[in-house]
Amino acid sequence: MKICASYWMFDGGLEGKLNIADAMKQAKKLGFDAIELCIASQGVLTDKTTKEQCKAIVAEAKKIGIEISSVASGESWGSSPTSNDAKVRKQIVDFTKKALQVTKWLGTDAYLFVPGAVDVFFLPDAEVIPYDVCYKRAFEAVSKLVPTAEKLGVTVAIENVWNKFLLSPLEMRSFIDSFKSKRVGSYFDVGNVLLTGYPEQWIKILGKRIKRIHIKDFKKSAGTAEGFVDLLEGDVNFSAVKKALDAIGYKGYVTAEMIPYSAGRPAKTAKAMKKIFK
Repeated sequence: MKICASYWMFDGGLEGKLNIADAMKQAKKLGFDAIELCIASQGVLTDKTTKEQCKAIVAEAKKIGIEISSVASGESWGSSPTSNDAKVRKQIVDFTKKALQVTKWLGTDAYLFVPGAVDVFFLPDAEVIPYDVCYKRAFEAVSKLVPTAEKLGVTVAIENVWNKFLLSPLEMRSFIDSFKSKRVGSYFDVGNVLLTGYPEQWIKILGKRIKRIHIKDFKKSAGTAEGFVDLLEGDVNFSAVKKALDAIGYKGYVTAEMIPYSAGRPAKTAKAMKKIFK
């Protein structure tokens, strides 16, 4: 497996302000094999980024000696595929189709997608969507993305997040399988399931559907988002996680998504990732 850093974990990354070349250089200096770039409607990488700009990024990555593992986006939180507003639902589908093209231009084949939410824990004023309605709209949204994903050869990798939706590995598996497409898969986050489950069980059940892995740690006793802690300081059983990944034959990228940024955290994260996976 190759260790990877999320663009979001560096100073200015979460805001989309950090120069991509600078982020890649920081990741390389810390010993990461790859970087996950992040796309939004505003910032240094957007749905309006051109093919030529992507070529320049790829060339810079090659010069630096780092791989681009995947592309992630949090755009679905604010413009949800399951919103009550049909215009918002169309907007995020249109954005994502363009983002899938950017992903292809960047030379990678996995795009992290948040399919919607029953509620958004960090946006207290966000609308609450009935679970069954959320499921229907999320299915409709992903269905509209499948033709573009298949044409481009880029997988819509659905992440398990704190959205009160797709709450079990069995449901996530069924949701992914319902599209009958190899271009719909899982972006599995080991830390996000710890409050209600065991990452090693999710990995076994999702199996080959898992296209990318996010690495975080979490203290179950906290019970809230305050439970997310630095790697090796929480309750994730990384030995069990590694064993489960080996059992399904996963040899891809494992990406540290340690946010928000704080001074010294990227270096601390790099050290922990090497201890866990190297």
